Amino acid sequence: MLKHFILTQDFSKEELLGIIELAKLLKTADKEGACPRLLQGASLGMLFEEPSTRTRISFEVAMTKLGGHALYLKPGEIHLGVRESLADTSRVISRMVDVIEARTLKHETVVGLAKDATVPIINGLTDYNHPTQVLCDVMTMMEHCPKGKKLEDLHVSFVGDATNVCSSLMWICTHLGMHFTHVSPTAYQVKEEWQAIARENCKTSGGTLTVTDDPAAGVKDADFIYTDLWWWVGQEDEIPDRRAAFMPKFQVNKELLAKAPPHAKVMHCLPASRNVEATDEVLDGPQSIIFDQAENRLHMEKGILVWFVYPRLKKPSAELVAHHKGKIEDFLSTRG
Repeated sequence: MLKHFILTQDFSKEELLGIIELAKLLKTADKEGACPRLLQGASLGMLFEEPSTRTRISFEVAMTKLGGHALYLKPGEIHLGVRESLADTSRVISRMVDVIEARTLKHETVVGLAKDATVPIINGLTDYNHPTQVLCDVMTMMEHCPKGKKLEDLHVSFVGDATNVCSSLMWICTHLGMHFTHVSPTAYQVKEEWQAIARENCKTSGGTLTVTDDPAAGVKDADFIYTDLWWWVGQEDEIPDRRAAFMPKFQVNKELLAKAPPHAKVMHCLPASRNVEATDEVLDGPQSIIFDQAENRLHMEKGILVWFVYPRLKKPSAELVAHHKGKIEDFLSTRG
């Protein structure tokens, strides 16, 4: 059965942890210069409606290290649903590649691509969520887990706007039985319908959800303090109001960090507006793991690609390859 990676909610805790474990195995192999070329000959189509640094590089390098090929279709080169229907685009590209990664402005676009695709669709970010990022984030937290704690013990405090990363992190943390807190001015807190999903997760996972406008209370138990940009695409007109609402009370700085446990680590999905949502002193300080987090995008993309593509690849025997090679060479020899 064809399965896409659009929402972490679509996967069980065991499946999500399985992808993370696979990514960790591939990371170890890569660090030893022995990354197996499990996707030899496979192709990845990468569709981008807006520019990207980490998502584009991590997927392209991941596919290369796995022995495959990645095709980057940058903004302006493909108009999803404009020059041709979304369904036609999905059907055509599916005939030519083994997997599609799509970074789109609207979540409906990725959902639409998946509706007609015949290969896996991987959500590289939409206005609704960012599942590849937060799966990477959980992997990074597991690597930096405080001694004596297990995953279900971890407290994650997201300080900032209710971004697509905030929603995604809230859902995956509560799905995995972790403890998630959103710290934000009331006007910028995660909407009720998003909270409802997380609260349903908590009923079965044992996780907890807290939403507060008190930064000190919000980080007092934090193992990880996560922040993100205070505005996104299309919100540029709101920047003055947003700055006024968040600064300085919700900035991740040394004063706020001092209110958290001494072992708390700082995370940011990047790019960062330095000295806005977080200070340089914190982002470059000893408690920051933002660059470990960024590197793990590469290893997580490898894990996701192998998880979804490897089982679908045809693995012909050497005899079958030799058979077809011989037939083609015989044909070519008659054309000389």
